[in-house]
Amino acid sequence: MKVIRSLGIVVLALVPMLSFGQMEKVLKDKEVNESTLVEALTPEEMPTLEKSACPPDMPKCRSFKIDRVPIKQAAASLLITFETDSAKLTPKAKQSLETVARALNSDKLANFRFSIEGHADPRGGEELNLRLSQERAESVVSYLAEDRKVDRSRLQAVGKGQSELMNIVEPNAPENRRVTIKTIKSIVE
Repeated sequence: MKVIRSLGIVVLALVPMLSFGQMEKVLKDKEVNESTLVEALTPEEMPTLEKSACPPDMPKCRSFKIDRVPIKQAAASLLITFETDSAKLTPKAKQSLETVARALNSDKLANFRFSIEGHADPRGGEELNLRLSQERAESVVSYLAEDRKVDRSRLQAVGKGQSELMNIVEPNAPENRRVTIKTIKSIVE
């Protein structure tokens, strides 16, 4: 019994390292394919054991409940391009979003909701970048919903501005101007 309890503590201690220890990668061009996106956006869970309370009339019983703990944030960062100082999608961006739409509408992801996060590099100032990143996230949501028939109720646009730079060494790097799609929850719980 002590072995299982110790293992559970070790597993729970490793969860934060598993979730945040990996460097995020931005998918570009040919890397944006349906199977890669489905895999990246499908939450992984690890079963854990939880000791259940015993009924009062059975003081020596031992009962465990298996619960599931997420071990990674299901997310994919994409280099979605826009016209300069604009939320208008480029033809290349639309091509990538067609693949995103197929992945989001796949059987494996059909029961999930997603956060569409717009990011910006620090040029232009904090207030402008927050507004622009929100408009870009909304532009992606609109394209996915209106042009690619992804149910809008499954999508939430979030502007992050310049608050989460991926490349802090080179602040104006293209990967700081990205869209990140995160699985936020299951529709059916």
